Amino acid sequence: MSVLTRDEAQTRAQLLDIHRYTIELDLTRGEETFDSRTVIHFTARTTGDTFVELKPAALRTVTLDGQPLDPEALAGNRLPLTGLTAGEHELRVEADMRYSRTGEGMHRFTDPTDGETYVYTQLFLEDVQRVFAAFDQPDLKAVFALTVTAPEGWTVLGNGVADHQGDGRWTLAPTPLISTYLVAVAAGPWHSVRTEHAGLPFGIHCRRSLAPYLNTDADEILDITRACFDRYHEKFEEPYPFDSYDQAFVPEFNAGAMENPGLVTFRDEFVFRSAVTDTERQTRAMVIAHEMAHMWFGDLVTLRWWDDIWLNESFAEYMGYQTLTEATRFTDTWTDFAVARKGWGYDADQRPSTHPVAPDPDAVPDTASALLNFDGISYAKGASALRQLVAWLGEKDFLAGINTHFARHKFANATLADFLDNLASATDRDVHAWAGQWLRTTGVDTLTPAVTEADGMWHVTVDQQGTRPHRLAVGAYDRDPIDGASLILRERFEVDVPQGESATGRPGRRPALVVLNDGDLTYAKIRLDERSEEPALRNLSAVPDALTRAVLWNTMRDMVRDGELGPAEYLETALAHLPEETDLAIVQGVLAFAHGQATDRYLGAAERPAALATLRNICRDLIRRTEDGNGTGLRLTAVRHFIDAASQPDGIQEWLHTGSVPGGPELDPELRWRILRRLAVLGATDESAIAAELDRDPSATGQEGAARCRAALPTHEAKAAAWTRMFEDDTLSNYLFSATAQGFWQPEQIALTSDYVLRYYRDAKAVADRRGPAIAEAAGRYAFPQFAVDKDSLRLGEDFLRDAEPIPSLRRKLVDQLDDLRRALTVRGN
Repeated sequence: MSVLTRDEAQTRAQLLDIHRYTIELDLTRGEETFDSRTVIHFTARTTGDTFVELKPAALRTVTLDGQPLDPEALAGNRLPLTGLTAGEHELRVEADMRYSRTGEGMHRFTDPTDGETYVYTQLFLEDVQRVFAAFDQPDLKAVFALTVTAPEGWTVLGNGVADHQGDGRWTLAPTPLISTYLVAVAAGPWHSVRTEHAGLPFGIHCRRSLAPYLNTDADEILDITRACFDRYHEKFEEPYPFDSYDQAFVPEFNAGAMENPGLVTFRDEFVFRSAVTDTERQTRAMVIAHEMAHMWFGDLVTLRWWDDIWLNESFAEYMGYQTLTEATRFTDTWTDFAVARKGWGYDADQRPSTHPVAPDPDAVPDTASALLNFDGISYAKGASALRQLVAWLGEKDFLAGINTHFARHKFANATLADFLDNLASATDRDVHAWAGQWLRTTGVDTLTPAVTEADGMWHVTVDQQGTRPHRLAVGAYDRDPIDGASLILRERFEVDVPQGESATGRPGRRPALVVLNDGDLTYAKIRLDERSEEPALRNLSAVPDALTRAVLWNTMRDMVRDGELGPAEYLETALAHLPEETDLAIVQGVLAFAHGQATDRYLGAAERPAALATLRNICRDLIRRTEDGNGTGLRLTAVRHFIDAASQPDGIQEWLHTGSVPGGPELDPELRWRILRRLAVLGATDESAIAAELDRDPSATGQEGAARCRAALPTHEAKAAAWTRMFEDDTLSNYLFSATAQGFWQPEQIALTSDYVLRYYRDAKAVADRRGPAIAEAAGRYAFPQFAVDKDSLRLGEDFLRDAEPIPSLRRKLVDQLDDLRRALTVRGN
């Protein structure tokens, strides 16, 4: 299939003005295909040739202005439209389209719990072509009017209010001008909770089998939705631009969510079947706030070409966290951002695949390259840059510029240049120069304080490795004179980096601890001065502010990755401080890095048992601390990580047998599958136990749990069967592929799976070529042999990338994975 180039899109946009799509979808034609009929009304500004895109199972008829075109002219995904005359035209296309099992196009899912079937669209970035014929580029906006025929008993949702005409026929209110990739349909026997707010219909929807769980959380979800909606109307002068606001939690969704106007789709793991922590509830709330921000930035005003995708995602990421902090009970969201999201950006920015937040248009020449930029740079680094911009510019001027941007470009498209011009109109500061330094450059600055003391003053000079300007806070902390163990904030003051020629002087003796970027307002790796290292390591849990502690934990994380702090020392620091930590996001973030990276990748096989013992000791201490019933989220987190770190089956096997952890919690489906997977890794369970658990929990998540467990069994037969399912069975859905891959590779089973390291590259390329970008992403992310940390594995990967030609999405994942492998070898001293 051809990818669309930027030059082709520009040429087509100069030729065409698209007015309206009238689309009829018939979802009653069977399990494999659906009927798609499209009428496009458009104007050609001059005479010329162009093309329309679609990827049909069968193209039945095409007519242009009443004259038939040859369906055999379809080449790949392009149908030529030659000899267009200047003026208005009508294109009619009738086709059979395939349902998807990979989360692309029109995804079809049958719920194993009750046998009910659901379909939904995911049309980003160029997957509208899998559903209907379109001039598929973001700057050819149009009105979309859809009619959907669905089985009796189904409800149809879309971008506009849906009206049931009877006999399974639904009409969706025509949209305002939107881009092709934002059209959305979701159909099935949905369970819905509906309300009204600000004169608009609001609804939340899920599969029927999840109804009890959605009902439990409906008030929370709708309260968050209303609070964010109201807060955005306080920030933005343009009112919400669509006629309704539905949120559908859909199965086997590849992303976290998608900002379809009026119908946001979320992965239905956000409908919690099992116990979750409050931080996980906060994450769901942040995603709600993030997607709602897109209604303005992304939907009302849309990028012209995909080089500006960062503007959509960075803005929504920043607004999601900030608005949640301002409008809801989740007031510490930036701590979670620091420990759970920012590292994603730091890591991506230090790989060979790094790119500017705002890449040069020539670096995004086509849609295939655009898809690669949905990463930690476009999200986490971009949001960090915007947070730094607000700190430098001031929120009042920032919002004034944003509102000018909306007013000038509503229901149209805009570029980075437009965005900067609109910000510049609201301030005297040189926004364009700031953008050149922050948005057009790559890499992470490193900031280190040098602290001196003389004549009743102490001075701090910031040594900068990098070139960006930073406005940041410096925190000065003293030891508590009463207990000596606690640290108390003396003062927090702002500095600009570079500082000029003079150090910043403050009265008094030098503090015990000096923290750069206190409050985490900038994006940089932070180091400590020599005298601050000891109190940071010894008294970290005594630092009073959670966000400051997050900055310090990130410093240690970066030092481990850069080979400046040993993984074992990081684990000992975690053992010293996590049992006293009060912030749940920090506990979750530190344990995730301590286990997933420090223990499983950065330490060798000989050191791993001691590291696992340290992790179990941390978890035991947290479990003891929460025996009084307080800190249920901390306890749940500790129980999860204790299970994952178990080296012997006896204790967790007893939990599974009794159905409860002593003192709680009782085992819900998530914990039961987690224990069973660990028992599988340890060779302490078998297929009969997995099948029995699946009988107990036959849900979609139960199917995924069973797939992980089966792939994790330490036998040659189990590994061979799992490999065949992943790389030879093309009917495996995106979620079941990922679940199988997550179970396959285990640090305890390196010898057992060693032969598959060589097979991986050939088979990953083949499945990516056959099944496309979504499976390629899963094959690169989850099926990569990440625990084979040795030079031979690295050489295999490097040779493959040099000699083979994997599709771009797989190549990008492998470039990143091999760089992480290279870093792990360096940390190990190999």
